[in-house]
Amino acid sequence: MANEAYWARYESVIEKQIREAEERGAFANLPGKGKPLPGLDGPYDENWWIKGWIEREGVPSEALLPTPLQLRREIERLPETVRDLPTEEAVRDVVRDLNRRIAEWVRAPTGPAIPVRKVDPEAVVREWRAARSLPPPQPPPAPRARRRWWRRR
Repeated sequence: MANEAYWARYESVIEKQIREAEERGAFANLPGKGKPLPGLDGPYDENWWIKGWIEREGVPSEALLPTPLQLRREIERLPETVRDLPTEEAVRDVVRDLNRRIAEWVRAPTGPAIPVRKVDPEAVVREWRAARSLPPPQPPPAPRARRRWWRRR
């Protein structure tokens, strides 16, 4: 008891700031005053704060997937990703970047051991070309053989 009386005389810095804010009326008109705290009536969830943050910040659920699953999703969506690109070189750049990230993951894997293979850029370009219904580029015509002057008639 004597020990409690001793510490009761001293106010911590935090407690002092809270007391002064209450005296100034800083807590008087806060939104939600007098209303119950949300989520208290449901079952206890130890990850309530993570779920709240994800919902509040609008974090897409795909960002929470492990790296190999994110890469596989990108591979699945690659035709949609490259569909509107203007040139073959832009398509190849996208595939090159994806293959670089796949190679980085293969060198230092994190998350579950899920196999992820590199993407064939030529196959993606063929699909891109077919989706755009552009004819494949024609090779330049072979140069015509010149006839010797003495063979002309």
